[in-house]
Amino acid sequence: MAPDRSSEPEKPAAAHTAPVQVAALDHLVLRVADLERASAFYRDVLGCAVEKWQPDLGLLQLRAGAALIDLVALDGLLGREGGAGPGCEGRNLDHFCLRLECFDEAALRAHLTAHGIDAGPAAQRYGAEGYGASIYIQDPDGNTVELKAPGQRGGSIVA
Repeated sequence: MAPDRSSEPEKPAAAHTAPVQVAALDHLVLRVADLERASAFYRDVLGCAVEKWQPDLGLLQLRAGAALIDLVALDGLLGREGGAGPGCEGRNLDHFCLRLECFDEAALRAHLTAHGIDAGPAAQRYGAEGYGASIYIQDPDGNTVELKAPGQRGGSIVA
């Protein structure tokens, strides 16, 4: 009997000839109310290094593995063009996920607690590399960040 693959996404037959072939997340842009506070969170809590600062735009770019997380100050040139900032009535996005090199839950929770960050419960969740343990945290602007272990095939999905 063949394995049930009904829950797996279909792969295009001619993927190698498709004009758009996503290889990885390049960057994510978040509009933030307090650039210093957001920068400290992504730098000190998540270990992202400052890559580039563009003061004329109010844009700080931080290295997150192979990708960038861009922070746009609401009072900067780009931030003012985007309308109202994130808040109770609206968010920048639902969440984004950072795949961690390793997932030592106890050490991760201790680190987050030392920075005053409350983490949700760990659960097995499906992502780009399959199932893996993950937890959700909030950045200072209320954006949800998922911190995820390297993936493994198999397991069950948790929303």
